[in-house]
Amino acid sequence: MHRLGSLRAAIAAALGLVAPAALAQAPSLPAGPPVRIVAVTQPLPTQPQYTRVDQVILRDATAQRSNGRVQVTLATHAERNLAGNEIVRLVRSGQVEIGAGTLTTLSGDVPILDGVDLAGLAPDIADAKRMAEAIIPAANRDLERFGTRLVALYPFPAQVVFCRAPFTTLADLRGRRVRTFGNSLVDYFTALGAQPVSIGFPEVYSALERGVVDCAITGSGSGAAARWPEVTTHISNMPVSWAVAGYLVNLAWWNRLDPQVRAFLEATMKEVSDAQWALGAAATRDGIDCNIGRTAECRIHTVAARPMTEVVATDADRAETQRIFREVVLPGWVRRCGARCGEIYNEVIAPISGVRFGG
Repeated sequence: MHRLGSLRAAIAAALGLVAPAALAQAPSLPAGPPVRIVAVTQPLPTQPQYTRVDQVILRDATAQRSNGRVQVTLATHAERNLAGNEIVRLVRSGQVEIGAGTLTTLSGDVPILDGVDLAGLAPDIADAKRMAEAIIPAANRDLERFGTRLVALYPFPAQVVFCRAPFTTLADLRGRRVRTFGNSLVDYFTALGAQPVSIGFPEVYSALERGVVDCAITGSGSGAAARWPEVTTHISNMPVSWAVAGYLVNLAWWNRLDPQVRAFLEATMKEVSDAQWALGAAATRDGIDCNIGRTAECRIHTVAARPMTEVVATDADRAETQRIFREVVLPGWVRRCGARCGEIYNEVIAPISGVRFGG
C-alpha cells in the first residue's frame, strides 16, 4: 500500500495537483554546512518536465526540506546555449554538478546508453522503466571512466509519428520523407521504406510547413507544445520510443559529499525520477488528446486550434515494429556499439523485452 500511495502522489505531483511536500516519505536533512549545486537539465524552460518536476522538486523542495542548506541553481539547455550533446563533458569538467539529457544525445560519448531506448524496443512505458533502471549499473561502469554517474533515468512522452497527409497504417509511410533523430530511428524508418531526414527540433515546424518533410517523429506532447497540429493533420498513437533521458552527476563531487547530503540527494533524485515517469505516462495520452482537440482530457498541454486525426495502431503495425526491432534495429545497434553491448543487452534487457540478440 505504501508503494501505491507513493505512486499516486507522484502522478498527482507530476500533474501539478499537489505540492511536493505532500509526497510520501519526503527526504529531509539536518543542519550543517551549505551545499551549492548548479544543475542544467531540460532542453526548454517551457517543458512540463522542467516546470512541473525539476523546478518544483529538484530546486524548490530541496531548499525547503533542507531548511536552505542545499540550494540548486537550475537552468535549461536553451538558457545556457547548449545543444544537449555537451552534457557529459559539461558535468565531467565540473562546470555543473548535475546535468540531464536524452540518452540518444549522450550516447556519442557512451554508446551503451542508446541501447535502453532503441526504436521498437518498449511499446509499453512500464517495460521502458524496468529496462532503464536495469541498465543503470552497466551504463555507470562506462560513465565513471568519464568522471560522471547516472543517478536517475526518465522518459519524455511517447515518440509518435505526425504527418501532413492521411495515413492509416505504418505501411502507408513507404516513400515518405520522415524527420528522425538518432541511429535506431533511422534504421527503423528505413526498414519501413520511408526516407529518414535529420532535422533539429526547432526547424521541424517550418520543414513540415514547407513540405521539406512529409512526416516527423517526436513526443506527442512535444509536438503539441511546438504547435505541430498547425502543419500536420494525422498523428499515430503507437509509441516508437520514449526519448529516455538521464540525470548525471560529477563523480568526484558526488563522492566528496557528506554521506547525509548524498543520501538526501539520492532520495530527492528518486522522487524526481518517479514524478518524471508518471509525467511521461500522463503526458503521452494528454499530448494526443490535446492534438486531436479533446478539450476535457487536455490537462497538461494546449488543445489544438485545428484538431488532428488520431491513427490507431493496428496489430499488423505492432507486429511489424517487433520484426524490425528484432531483425534490423537491434543488430544495427550492436554493430555500432560492439559485441560487449550485445552481451549486456542479453543479460540485462532481453529478460524484460523477450527478444535476445542473436537468438
